[in-house]
Amino acid sequence: MANPELDMEIDKLREIVGTALAEGGTQPLIKLTDEELAVLDPSAIEDVVAPAPHLETLSEEQREWVLATALRSLVSRGAVDVTNIAELDAVLKSDGTRSRLTADVDMRVTPEVNMALTLRRTAARALAVEQQTSAGSVTAFVFVHSAELMLIEQVTGGGLHIFTLASKVRDAARIIQALVDPFGAADRDGKALQLEPSALTAATVDKRLASVIDASLVVSQLIVLADAPGPLLTTYATGRELWAVNVDSPQAPTGITAQAVSERTLEKRIMTLLGQPAG
Repeated sequence: MANPELDMEIDKLREIVGTALAEGGTQPLIKLTDEELAVLDPSAIEDVVAPAPHLETLSEEQREWVLATALRSLVSRGAVDVTNIAELDAVLKSDGTRSRLTADVDMRVTPEVNMALTLRRTAARALAVEQQTSAGSVTAFVFVHSAELMLIEQVTGGGLHIFTLASKVRDAARIIQALVDPFGAADRDGKALQLEPSALTAATVDKRLASVIDASLVVSQLIVLADAPGPLLTTYATGRELWAVNVDSPQAPTGITAQAVSERTLEKRIMTLLGQPAG
């Protein structure tokens, strides 16, 4: 996930951002759409794990026009500065194709945009989260640079990317916890069940867990993305309780446990996935 060629610049950026976070704490950074990100960082569609749900629904022709509109939006919002605006206008008045746009535009981004693009590309470790409800799915990523610097990217089903800078692991965990348990169903800790992989089918799963799965309003999956495969946590939230199923190693499912968890235990589990002490 990291790019060695950028290490020196990244270290400087981390220092600057870390200093700012130390003074102001966890804070919103910027909001960008699928198409705006595609204009700002075209290769990120293939290189970055975050999805682009809106762009994925468009045809190639539709994308060309959407990207042209996205660039106009970025300029009008002050998120980018285009130094050759006259040339850009000429291109947009001609046919607005994506290839000519990327060839002709001389673009400078703001520090906020630069932070978002750089930090999401250069983290050696990330926590990926997918929330599923009857309304659809929402995803989020925590790009971990240190215990004092994390970039959180929440992606809505409509393709809006909400970036937040977190200065504390607990802050990042609570943002993810609100996604995993939006109704506050995590109430109390129950007895942990030790499960075997063969006992995870619909016919053989423990009855208590099976009833929770059937009644779930929110199902979430959390998995660590790193060089070494991380643990996997699946949560099932009903209107009254939340169960967490933990798999120590997704590559070789052993050490599988399931239990109802409290709000505090859920927070600890998420902090552990972020790779920090959960004290």
